[in-house]
Amino acid sequence: MRRLGRGTAEGNGERGAVSVLVAILMVVLLGFGALAVDTGVLYAERTQLRTGADAAAIAIAQKCARDISDPDCSSTSTLAASLANSNAGDGLSNVKSVLLDKTAHTVTVTTGAQEPGKQANNVSLFFARIFGLNSSEVTAPSTAQWGTPSKGTILLPLAIAQCKLNLLSGSLTGAEQVLDMDSGGCGEIPGGFGWISDNDANCGVTLSAGQANSSGAWFSSTTGASAPSECTAADLSKMNDQTVLLPLYDVATGNGSSGKYYIKGFAAFHVTGYHFASNSWPSGGTIKNKTIRGYFVRYVSLSDAFELGAAPDYGTSIVRLTIGVP
Repeated sequence: MRRLGRGTAEGNGERGAVSVLVAILMVVLLGFGALAVDTGVLYAERTQLRTGADAAAIAIAQKCARDISDPDCSSTSTLAASLANSNAGDGLSNVKSVLLDKTAHTVTVTTGAQEPGKQANNVSLFFARIFGLNSSEVTAPSTAQWGTPSKGTILLPLAIAQCKLNLLSGSLTGAEQVLDMDSGGCGEIPGGFGWISDNDANCGVTLSAGQANSSGAWFSSTTGASAPSECTAADLSKMNDQTVLLPLYDVATGNGSSGKYYIKGFAAFHVTGYHFASNSWPSGGTIKNKTIRGYFVRYVSLSDAFELGAAPDYGTSIVRLTIGVP
């Protein structure tokens, strides 16, 4: 009987040790719960904030690229709050800051969490409260940059003389005109525009704009009224009633196939018709051979096909997201 009593006492001691161990493990489990649940909440919130910050930064950059004097090209633009809120799951976010640098052509929008009646930029925590952490700051920055395109792949290997650009400062479109290969007065080879030779099998060609003393900005010409053989009717049809980026040349040298164009920059041209030998697309009446009709437009693109650089501004801008500030 005594041995049974001693055994029972020893068993009670073991149960007490297990209770302490369970209590310790509960703290650890709650810690993992806090890590899993609260971290998931914070991650989801930051993802929504990042989306809103991206949208706001791009929108403001687009406004600035089109018109630097636009009321929404400012640090007080209402676009930031509107887009941040519309990208939040509960429709509510806080715009912590909008940093606009018109000289550097950059805008950084930082969004923050916002709970009704709670401190801005903070998200309430759940399990982490047992460690004295009631909330955590959650913000997401996003930076967008705008500028002129300096390199990219154009749809058609077509060079336009800079003197044909009739887009006046402050205007959104230029007057419609017919660009003619046979027209003179622009120092062209032989007319107002011409084909650029390319060595691959694709119709499009990658061009760089730069200074006249840069060999990378000079491209060989190819003669003939017809489009290059690699440009099919399907390729040309991509221009139909579309705005395309065309390279502008400032200087042309040589003659015929030995000629070269100095590509100075890019301009956006809305095509309303063209006629190149057997390939044509009339819109609003036919036009003669070796011509393209349309009008230059002020244009802002989000396409990744072009790189930002220091080329002259011919009314075309590129907007890019850059790496956000941590």
